[in-house]
Amino acid sequence: VQLQASGGGSVQAGGSLRLSCRASGRTFSGPMGWFRQAPGKEREFVATISGNGQITDYADSVKGRFTISRDNDKNTAYLQLNSLKSEDTAVYYCAATYLFSRDYSDPNLYNWWGQGTLVTVSS
Repeated sequence: VQLQASGGGSVQAGGSLRLSCRASGRTFSGPMGWFRQAPGKEREFVATISGNGQITDYADSVKGRFTISRDNDKNTAYLQLNSLKSEDTAVYYCAATYLFSRDYSDPNLYNWWGQGTLVTVSS
């Protein structure tokens, strides 16, 4: 499975972006997640979605502002970023896994990673 992330850019605080993560190579129906890494910081969990799209989970820092979704017909996951803050500035990575877990916030669970897309929020 190859993952291609896109949709990053530069926005002002309060703005919105939509990130996309397209899986290629084969039809993918396992859990997917988004993580981010700010300069000088460790990679952190942002959101995850189950294979059928019915179960989602978010980091506390983005709850109510970000929404994860997926379209399995298009083999694509999305992350809608609203009410962006300067502290959301980071490289955002999508990831996918076939492993079962009760907690998909652990990056070590993921088998495949996209290349990252940069989100810059100016205040």
